[in-house]
Amino acid sequence: MSKSILLVEDNPTDEKLTLRAFRKCNIVNEIAVVRDGAEALDFLFATGPYAGKAKPLPALTLLDLNLPRIAGLEVLRRVRADERTKMLPVVILTSSKEEEDVIRSYSLGANAYVRKPVDFAQFVEAANTLGVFWLLLNEQPPGPSHTT
Repeated sequence: MSKSILLVEDNPTDEKLTLRAFRKCNIVNEIAVVRDGAEALDFLFATGPYAGKAKPLPALTLLDLNLPRIAGLEVLRRVRADERTKMLPVVILTSSKEEEDVIRSYSLGANAYVRKPVDFAQFVEAANTLGVFWLLLNEQPPGPSHTT
């Protein structure tokens, strides 16, 4: 079974660029896109509109920080607080250059912090590196593979 990616991104332009970058790198894994923090939590915990639609947890979650409804750092805090998702790989993918965001992301358990490059060629390279590492090289932690 193919490893999936969850992209949590509210900016339609950044969403299109990210999906295009992954396609350009020949990353064909399923990519689910949610557009705010509340939807991300519903997706991961199979609640709200995702109730009864439990799927395997994604192999990687790419999480923006500046999200509507529930901010990215709060999403990360809730993901780490729940036994089902506490070891889920979460990479912060954001345009924020604030040192405080980097510190808080890592203190809440982010696996990596990646600033969105402005240049598309750099963004493609970043997407390729993320895909190769997290989808091919990284060994997934044992444990629950499905949301409940």
